[in-house]
Amino acid sequence: MFMDIPLVSMILVLAVAAMLLSSAVRIFREYERGVVFTLGRFTKVKGPGLVILVPGIQKVIRVDLRTMVLEVPTQDVISRDNVSVSVSAVVYFKVIDPEKATIQVMDFLNATSQLAQTMLRSVLGKHQLDDMLAEREKLNVDIQHALDAQTDSWGIKVSNVEIKQVDLTESMIRAIARQAEAERERRAKVIHAEGELQASEQLYQAAKTLAQEPQAILLRYLETLTVIGADKNTTVVFPLPMDLVTPFLAKTVGGGR
Repeated sequence: MFMDIPLVSMILVLAVAAMLLSSAVRIFREYERGVVFTLGRFTKVKGPGLVILVPGIQKVIRVDLRTMVLEVPTQDVISRDNVSVSVSAVVYFKVIDPEKATIQVMDFLNATSQLAQTMLRSVLGKHQLDDMLAEREKLNVDIQHALDAQTDSWGIKVSNVEIKQVDLTESMIRAIARQAEAERERRAKVIHAEGELQASEQLYQAAKTLAQEPQAILLRYLETLTVIGADKNTTVVFPLPMDLVTPFLAKTVGGGR
Protein backbone atom coordinates (compact mmCIF):
# COMPACT_ATOMS: atom_id res chain seq x y z
CA MET A 1 0.00 0.00 0.00
CA PHE A 2 1.47 3.35 -1.06
CA MET A 3 1.87 6.20 1.39
CA ASP A 4 -0.60 9.08 1.04
CA ILE A 5 0.64 12.05 -0.96
CA PRO A 6 -0.11 14.62 1.81
CA LEU A 7 2.06 12.64 4.26
CA VAL A 8 4.96 12.56 1.79
CA SER A 9 4.65 16.29 1.25
CA MET A 10 4.68 16.89 4.98
CA ILE A 11 7.83 14.82 5.41
CA LEU A 12 9.54 16.75 2.61
CA VAL A 13 8.52 20.05 4.16
CA LEU A 14 9.86 18.98 7.55
CA ALA A 15 13.13 17.83 5.97
CA VAL A 16 13.57 21.14 4.15
CA ALA A 17 12.72 23.05 7.34
CA ALA A 18 15.30 21.05 9.31
CA MET A 19 17.96 21.78 6.69
CA LEU A 20 17.12 25.49 6.71
CA LEU A 21 17.14 25.57 10.49
CA SER A 22 20.53 23.84 10.68
CA SER A 23 22.00 26.35 8.21
CA ALA A 24 20.44 29.29 10.04
CA VAL A 25 21.66 28.47 13.54
CA ARG A 26 25.28 28.83 14.63
CA ILE A 27 26.76 28.43 18.10
CA PHE A 28 30.06 30.17 18.86
CA ARG A 29 32.26 29.38 21.84
CA GLU A 30 33.58 32.06 24.20
CA TYR A 31 36.86 32.36 22.25
CA GLU A 32 35.16 32.44 18.81
CA ARG A 33 33.52 35.16 16.76
CA GLY A 34 31.48 35.03 13.57
CA VAL A 35 32.04 37.52 10.74
CA VAL A 36 28.64 37.80 9.05
CA PHE A 37 28.18 38.74 5.38
CA THR A 38 24.77 39.62 3.89
CA LEU A 39 24.60 39.14 0.12
CA GLY A 40 28.39 39.38 0.05
CA ARG A 41 28.66 42.57 2.10
CA PHE A 42 30.05 42.71 5.61
CA THR A 43 27.27 43.08 8.19
CA LYS A 44 28.75 42.69 11.67
CA VAL A 45 30.76 40.50 14.00
CA LYS A 46 28.59 38.26 16.17
CA GLY A 47 29.15 35.90 19.07
CA PRO A 48 29.79 34.24 21.37
CA GLY A 49 26.64 32.20 21.91
CA LEU A 50 23.71 31.54 19.61
CA VAL A 51 23.63 33.37 16.26
CA ILE A 52 20.67 33.24 13.86
CA LEU A 53 21.33 33.70 10.13
CA VAL A 54 19.03 34.18 7.16
CA PRO A 55 19.51 31.00 5.07
CA GLY A 56 20.73 31.61 1.54
CA ILE A 57 21.30 35.32 2.19
CA GLN A 58 23.77 35.46 5.05
CA LYS A 59 27.08 33.64 5.39
CA VAL A 60 29.38 33.52 8.41
CA ILE A 61 33.13 32.93 8.81
CA ARG A 62 34.32 31.54 12.14
CA VAL A 63 37.42 33.23 13.66
CA ASP A 64 39.42 31.94 16.64
CA LEU A 65 40.58 34.65 19.09
CA ARG A 66 42.97 32.50 21.13
CA THR A 67 46.75 33.00 21.05
CA MET A 68 48.27 30.97 18.23
CA VAL A 69 51.77 29.49 18.12
CA LEU A 70 53.55 29.74 14.78
CA GLU A 71 56.74 27.80 14.08
CA VAL A 72 59.02 29.81 11.81
CA PRO A 73 61.04 27.41 9.61
CA THR A 74 64.83 27.57 9.78
CA GLN A 75 66.10 30.56 7.83
CA ASP A 76 69.56 31.14 6.37
CA VAL A 77 70.70 34.54 7.60
CA ILE A 78 73.84 36.49 6.71
CA SER A 79 74.87 38.67 9.63
CA ARG A 80 76.25 42.18 9.39
CA ASP A 81 79.81 40.83 9.70
CA ASN A 82 79.17 38.43 6.77
CA VAL A 83 78.71 35.23 8.79
CA SER A 84 76.16 32.68 7.50
CA VAL A 85 73.94 31.18 10.22
CA SER A 86 70.70 29.17 10.35
CA VAL A 87 68.06 30.60 12.67
CA SER A 88 64.68 29.23 13.76
CA ALA A 89 62.04 31.00 15.85
CA VAL A 90 58.54 30.84 17.35
CA VAL A 91 55.90 33.58 17.01
CA TYR A 92 52.95 34.03 19.38
CA PHE A 93 50.03 36.07 18.03
CA LYS A 94 46.25 36.39 18.17
CA VAL A 95 43.40 38.00 16.22
CA ILE A 96 42.10 41.15 17.93
CA ASP A 97 39.91 42.37 15.05
CA PRO A 98 38.02 39.53 13.30
CA GLU A 99 36.69 41.90 10.62
CA LYS A 100 40.16 42.99 9.47
CA ALA A 101 41.58 39.47 9.76
CA THR A 102 38.85 38.23 7.40
CA ILE A 103 38.59 41.12 4.93
CA GLN A 104 42.07 42.68 4.79
CA VAL A 105 44.05 39.48 4.19
CA MET A 106 43.14 36.25 2.42
CA ASP A 107 44.80 33.79 4.82
CA PHE A 108 46.09 35.57 7.92
CA LEU A 109 47.88 32.47 9.27
CA ASN A 110 49.92 31.90 6.11
CA ALA A 111 50.46 35.63 5.64
CA THR A 112 51.82 35.98 9.19
CA SER A 113 54.10 32.98 8.67
CA GLN A 114 55.58 34.39 5.45
CA LEU A 115 56.01 37.83 7.01
CA ALA A 116 57.73 36.32 10.08
CA GLN A 117 60.28 34.57 7.87
CA THR A 118 61.03 37.79 6.00
CA MET A 119 61.32 39.86 9.18
CA LEU A 120 63.58 37.28 10.81
CA ARG A 121 66.10 37.54 7.98
CA SER A 122 65.76 41.32 7.71
CA VAL A 123 66.21 42.17 11.40
CA LEU A 124 68.96 39.66 12.16
CA GLY A 125 70.86 40.69 9.01
CA LYS A 126 71.40 44.11 10.60
CA HIS A 127 73.25 42.66 13.60
CA GLN A 128 76.60 40.98 14.08
CA LEU A 129 77.05 37.35 15.09
CA ASP A 130 78.01 38.27 18.66
CA ASP A 131 74.68 40.08 19.05
CA MET A 132 72.74 37.01 17.87
CA LEU A 133 74.51 34.84 20.44
CA ALA A 134 74.59 37.23 23.40
CA GLU A 135 71.60 39.58 22.98
CA ARG A 136 68.69 37.34 22.04
CA GLU A 137 66.24 39.15 24.29
CA LYS A 138 66.86 42.44 22.50
CA LEU A 139 66.59 40.80 19.09
CA ASN A 140 63.33 39.09 20.12
CA VAL A 141 61.84 42.48 20.97
CA ASP A 142 63.09 44.05 17.71
CA ILE A 143 61.52 41.28 15.61
CA GLN A 144 58.27 41.42 17.61
CA HIS A 145 57.93 45.19 17.09
CA ALA A 146 58.68 44.89 13.37
CA LEU A 147 56.11 42.13 12.93
CA ASP A 148 53.46 43.85 15.02
CA ALA A 149 53.77 47.04 12.99
CA GLN A 150 53.06 45.12 9.78
CA THR A 151 50.23 42.90 11.06
CA ASP A 152 48.32 45.73 12.79
CA SER A 153 46.42 46.48 9.58
CA TRP A 154 45.31 42.82 9.49
CA GLY A 155 43.79 42.99 12.98
CA ILE A 156 46.53 40.75 14.39
CA LYS A 157 48.58 41.38 17.53
CA VAL A 158 52.03 39.77 17.78
CA SER A 159 52.61 39.34 21.51
CA ASN A 160 55.98 37.59 21.55
CA VAL A 161 58.81 36.27 19.38
CA GLU A 162 61.41 33.79 20.61
CA ILE A 163 64.56 32.83 18.71
CA LYS A 164 64.82 29.07 19.26
CA GLN A 165 68.22 28.20 17.86
CA VAL A 166 71.18 29.73 16.05
CA ASP A 167 73.24 27.13 14.17
CA LEU A 168 76.76 27.83 12.88
CA THR A 169 78.78 26.05 10.24
CA GLU A 170 81.61 23.74 11.33
CA SER A 171 84.29 26.12 10.08
CA MET A 172 82.72 28.98 12.04
CA ILE A 173 82.57 26.89 15.20
CA ARG A 174 86.27 26.10 14.87
CA ALA A 175 87.07 29.78 14.28
CA ILE A 176 85.14 30.81 17.40
CA ALA A 177 86.95 28.11 19.40
CA ARG A 178 90.34 29.43 18.22
CA GLN A 179 89.29 32.96 19.09
CA ALA A 180 88.22 31.90 22.59
CA GLU A 181 91.51 30.04 23.11
CA ALA A 182 93.51 33.07 21.99
CA GLU A 183 91.51 35.26 24.38
CA ARG A 184 92.27 32.90 27.28
CA GLU A 185 95.98 32.94 26.43
CA ARG A 186 95.95 36.72 26.27
CA ARG A 187 94.34 36.97 29.70
CA ALA A 188 96.84 34.49 31.15
CA LYS A 189 99.75 36.56 29.83
CA VAL A 190 98.24 39.76 31.19
CA ILE A 191 97.77 38.17 34.62
CA HIS A 192 101.34 36.83 34.56
CA ALA A 193 102.72 40.24 33.58
CA GLU A 194 100.72 41.93 36.35
CA GLY A 195 102.15 39.40 38.84
CA GLU A 196 105.69 40.08 37.66
CA LEU A 197 105.11 43.82 38.02
CA GLN A 198 103.82 43.47 41.56
CA ALA A 199 106.73 41.18 42.47
CA SER A 200 109.28 43.64 41.08
CA GLU A 201 107.69 46.46 43.03
CA GLN A 202 107.91 44.43 46.23
CA LEU A 203 111.57 43.54 45.51
CA TYR A 204 112.32 47.20 44.88
CA GLN A 205 110.82 48.20 48.22
CA ALA A 206 112.74 45.40 49.98
CA ALA A 207 116.00 46.50 48.34
CA LYS A 208 115.44 50.10 49.47
CA THR A 209 114.80 48.92 53.04
CA LEU A 210 117.93 46.73 53.09
CA ALA A 211 120.04 49.52 51.63
CA GLN A 212 119.10 51.80 54.53
CA GLU A 213 120.14 49.19 57.15
CA PRO A 214 123.51 47.43 56.37
CA GLN A 215 123.06 45.14 59.39
CA ALA A 216 119.87 43.85 57.88
CA ILE A 217 121.80 42.73 54.83
CA LEU A 218 124.18 40.74 57.03
CA LEU A 219 121.27 39.10 58.83
CA ARG A 220 119.79 38.22 55.47
CA TYR A 221 123.07 36.59 54.42
CA LEU A 222 123.17 34.55 57.62
CA GLU A 223 119.59 33.40 57.10
CA THR A 224 120.42 32.35 53.55
CA LEU A 225 123.44 30.41 54.79
CA THR A 226 121.26 28.56 57.28
CA VAL A 227 118.84 27.54 54.55
CA ILE A 228 121.66 26.30 52.31
CA GLY A 229 123.25 24.34 55.14
CA ALA A 230 120.02 22.50 55.80
CA ASP A 231 120.30 20.80 52.37
CA LYS A 232 123.61 19.05 53.42
CA ASN A 233 125.59 20.56 50.57
CA THR A 234 129.34 19.86 50.54
CA THR A 235 130.27 23.11 48.83
CA VAL A 236 128.76 26.47 49.63
CA VAL A 237 129.62 29.67 47.78
CA PHE A 238 128.74 32.54 50.06
CA PRO A 239 129.18 36.15 48.87
CA LEU A 240 130.65 38.55 51.42
CA PRO A 241 129.24 42.04 51.81
CA MET A 242 131.47 44.71 50.32
CA ASP A 243 131.20 46.69 53.57
CA LEU A 244 133.15 43.93 55.33
CA VAL A 245 135.73 43.39 52.61
CA THR A 246 136.54 47.05 51.91
CA PRO A 247 138.53 47.73 55.16
CA PHE A 248 140.76 44.70 54.58
CA LEU A 249 141.39 45.72 51.00
CA ALA A 250 142.28 49.21 52.13
CA LYS A 251 144.82 47.92 54.66
CA THR A 252 146.33 45.55 52.13
CA VAL A 253 146.75 48.32 49.60
CA GLY A 254 148.12 50.72 52.25
CA GLY A 255 150.66 48.19 53.60
CA GLY A 256 152.02 47.51 50.17
CA ARG A 257 153.15 51.07 49.65
